[in-house]
Amino acid sequence: MDSSSKWNNLPKGPSLKNLTEGGFGVLKESQHAAVQDLTKAHIESFDQAVTDGLSRVVQSIPPLEFTFKEDRISLAFVEATLYNPVVAKGSICREMKVFPAECRGRKCTYKGKLVADVSWSVNGVPKGIIKQSMGQVPIMVKSKMCNLHGMSPKELVEHHEEAEEMGGYFIVNGNEKVIRMLIMPRRNYPIAMSRPKWKSRGQGYTQFGISMRCVKEEHTAVNMNLHYLENGTVMLNFIYQKELFFLPLGFALKALVDFTDFQIYQELIKGREDNSFYKSCASEMLRVVMEEGCTTRAKVLDYLGERFRVKMSLPEWFTNEQCANYLLDECICIHLKSDVEKFYLLCLMTRKLFTFAKQECMEENPDSIMCQEVLTPGQLYLMFMKERMAAWLLSVKLSFDKRGSRLSGRLSAENVMKIFNMGTDLTKPFEYLLATGNLTSKTGLGMLQNTGLCVVADKLNFIRYLSHFRCVHRGAAFAKMRTTSVRKLLPESWGFLCPVHTPDGEPCGLMNHMTAICEIVAPSLPTTSLPALLCSLGVYIYTYDTSIWIAISIQYYRYKVLKEKKIPPWTEIVLVPKTGKASLYPGLFLFTTPCRMVRPVRNLALGKQELIGTFEQLYINVGIMEDEIEPGVTTHQELFPHSMLSVVANFIPYSDHNQSPRNMYQCQMGKQTMGFPLHSFMDRSDNKLYRLQTPQSPLVRPYMYDHYNLDNYPSGTNAIVAVISYTGYDMEDAMIVNKSSWERGFAHGSIYKTELVDLAEKVRGEDSVVFGTKPGDPKVNDKLDADGLPFIGSTLQYGDPFYSYINLNTGQTFVNFYKSQEACVVDNIKICSNDTGSGRFKRVCITIRVPRNPTIGDKFASRHGQKGILSRLWPAEDMPFTESGMAPDILFNPHGFPSRMTIGMLIESMAGKSGALHGLSHDATPFTFSEESSALEYFGEMLRAGGYNFYGTERLYSGVSGLELEADIFIGVVYYQRLRHMVSDKFQVRTTGARDKVTNQPVGGRNIQGGIRFGEMERDALLAHGSSFLLHDRLFNCSDRSVAQVCVDCGSLLSPLLEKPPPYWSAMRHRKTVCTLCGKSDSIDSVSVPYVFRYFVAELAAMNIKVKLDVK
Repeated sequence: MDSSSKWNNLPKGPSLKNLTEGGFGVLKESQHAAVQDLTKAHIESFDQAVTDGLSRVVQSIPPLEFTFKEDRISLAFVEATLYNPVVAKGSICREMKVFPAECRGRKCTYKGKLVADVSWSVNGVPKGIIKQSMGQVPIMVKSKMCNLHGMSPKELVEHHEEAEEMGGYFIVNGNEKVIRMLIMPRRNYPIAMSRPKWKSRGQGYTQFGISMRCVKEEHTAVNMNLHYLENGTVMLNFIYQKELFFLPLGFALKALVDFTDFQIYQELIKGREDNSFYKSCASEMLRVVMEEGCTTRAKVLDYLGERFRVKMSLPEWFTNEQCANYLLDECICIHLKSDVEKFYLLCLMTRKLFTFAKQECMEENPDSIMCQEVLTPGQLYLMFMKERMAAWLLSVKLSFDKRGSRLSGRLSAENVMKIFNMGTDLTKPFEYLLATGNLTSKTGLGMLQNTGLCVVADKLNFIRYLSHFRCVHRGAAFAKMRTTSVRKLLPESWGFLCPVHTPDGEPCGLMNHMTAICEIVAPSLPTTSLPALLCSLGVYIYTYDTSIWIAISIQYYRYKVLKEKKIPPWTEIVLVPKTGKASLYPGLFLFTTPCRMVRPVRNLALGKQELIGTFEQLYINVGIMEDEIEPGVTTHQELFPHSMLSVVANFIPYSDHNQSPRNMYQCQMGKQTMGFPLHSFMDRSDNKLYRLQTPQSPLVRPYMYDHYNLDNYPSGTNAIVAVISYTGYDMEDAMIVNKSSWERGFAHGSIYKTELVDLAEKVRGEDSVVFGTKPGDPKVNDKLDADGLPFIGSTLQYGDPFYSYINLNTGQTFVNFYKSQEACVVDNIKICSNDTGSGRFKRVCITIRVPRNPTIGDKFASRHGQKGILSRLWPAEDMPFTESGMAPDILFNPHGFPSRMTIGMLIESMAGKSGALHGLSHDATPFTFSEESSALEYFGEMLRAGGYNFYGTERLYSGVSGLELEADIFIGVVYYQRLRHMVSDKFQVRTTGARDKVTNQPVGGRNIQGGIRFGEMERDALLAHGSSFLLHDRLFNCSDRSVAQVCVDCGSLLSPLLEKPPPYWSAMRHRKTVCTLCGKSDSIDSVSVPYVFRYFVAELAAMNIKVKLDVK
């Protein structure tokens, strides 16, 4: 779909045609484009990684050279290919391809084979190429490598998927995992920063520095800093294999190019030729190199190679110069190909650093979105793959060292293949990365964190699911920081990050969500044609005339928007002007790199859509409404006023009439709704799925709801809500529900739970154990079928047989019983096999359905952050009723409005009422109403036309006395959501039960029927009440009371023991307790002590400390 027309054909308003027209459930020819775009960033980046990126990775892995039996062996990758997921060799199957649904059901990984061509040479003589399997790597669903790629909804449904399957995730061990998008510093751009912490890096360091994250084409990243020192010199620091190295800048400059010192000096002071301070600093830096005796480039390289050699695992026959060159290639400005380019870039960074240190240009804020880009899943995948493939080469070298001595004779292709097969493949590391989200890496991949890189894509409801793919996280390292500056909402992020959709609490401001229109650039194009084009536009080196720059950037803009001269539409053109004040460092910057955030706006001059970037936006004037546009000043206009909101925030009706925190709460609660997560309930085997039995299409909704076709996955019910304080059961956010509505199935839902029973794991080593029952087994009691599994559709109560398995050799049966207290219905049973398709009847997947009618204590919420608890099911005959005899479904307490200012809910109530009267669906998109045309007028007139009060109120009659209530009661239709927090999952009760083995005290935890801890503070409360007997009962009798024998004379708890009986005593004879220390039995007394105390005394005795009790 062309990006420029994507946002032009939005629905004009919501419509109820899905409810009235017949063809709602019929599958369309193609998938819904807007929904597919939600995961576009993930899929495009992965496609880029496995096509273009894979070949670049292979070329960029340096050959590995080592000696073996006095031969020099060199191994290098030539090419690598990734294959679609297919079954393993030797499998029994009808279909070779593996589809995601099967991997979810069988709890395995959706992965394709990676095959690499490895060339090997001995003493520089090529010996040929070996095709080597590198293991299986996970494949992203719906990417080019996936078997579902390009399928129509009909074909997807045939393969047990959703019709609107979006993809964008990996399947690992049956779980859907998403690689998190992380915010990283903008690549290849020098950022001026001042960090007071840098002063502690060494003698003479200041807080001024320039930081740069250099990223190669295949996304390998290295961080590099320049530090300004107090004596005016500059230090270069870089990271190699997680270690920090410092190098005076002069050495780096002289090592890169074969220039004279005067040429280097001229380049450093360019544009500052008359400033004596700069001149002295530049000459000082070059003097330091001279003092070490490094007069030429060769000498500098030799000097550096000698020093850095120990840290680099290079073959011993490499010269110092080769080592130094390797260092420059791997660590310094790695994104540039030639050394001369690196030299010019370091000079530019140095000039910027001096300008910054002298406070002639501004610091750039690394927390601002202008200096940031996104780490996409494909990028992480590629970086990890490159590192693992390099590690494979290393493991082959180790195998040569270990096993090579056994090889007889010369190296032959067979022998080398044998050793190749001993290398560590990529299957396990990739699965570990995606399953745990933990990165194990030697270099750290230039990232600040190595945990939390993956999250499970919960299918709790559709809104929760889609927000995983729009989420960008600042990084785990920032969550532990004590400062709040990282979390601030900066004005620069307007239109890229949603201001509302961020969780409250710990991750607030760190976990952001992209706006609905924001995209991430995936393709990377060669920029070889750009310099020539710029020269044709009149750029010549050392231009300091600002007017020329402006003319060039304007011309360049035209090309970008009109897609001329092969300029990609996602180019970012930033002209940072000279202001004469200390502003940002000036220059004309053109960015065509991938992983940047861009968003469409309308270019007013050309009347077309244009993608603008985060940095570019700072120097552009964008208007929102028509009346804001100033001719000659405003150059662009937003596509629509709510373009700053994320997908989830766009679903809040009239969000512009609510207080901001309420919209934040709703963004969170919309993700916890019991709704309709998917359509293929019969094909899924998720651990837990929530389903609302009778969802409805909301009467009042923003048109973005229809744009994303959310009627496919509805999440609530239209309820008649009266705002009235009735009976006192609705205090503090509680709400009363009409019992008749409840009996008719209001907000009835169910939970699907799945249990995978694998007999191979249950009975290890026994091959002859399969599911089954003995005929007439009394334990089974005809509740199980002959195959040992429950009947589908049967109800299971606590203690019913759940499944049984039989040992075919011995004929012995084992029955497992249903352990949960809640009754459930067996929904479906799937029989799984093993990976090769040769498995016996050993693995089943039982899905049960637990019906959950709303009960007292269940949580509900409107779409405005107004959450409440069901406090009472009120009989319909006692509910207040209107003149027409209508009784509301929900009574909402009016005290919930004044302090929270959720006026949007009041408007929704009036709009819903008028929509129900006139048979309409109202558009609740924010910013449609204003001071001039108010919502109250509009909906009030509609209500009046339907014969109701202008203000949405009605006279109600008391259900108890039948008298008319004195006040007018506000009543209307509000869309209510049932949330997943239910009392049945939370309540905890215990009479007696399990105790701790060591202390004899009751254990804690709801799952094991534990108790609730009566802690230190609760003890204080009972003491304050003076109820000491209750306290004694709780902490002693109900916990671990035990009767112990104690010797009154010596006060020991441990010495009293039963006397040893001689063999001729009868077993019935009474044995006395004797103190082993005193040797007496008449000094023994019984006392009640906590069992923990006895244990404590024993522990102290083990440490040679005696405890003496003074028994009175």
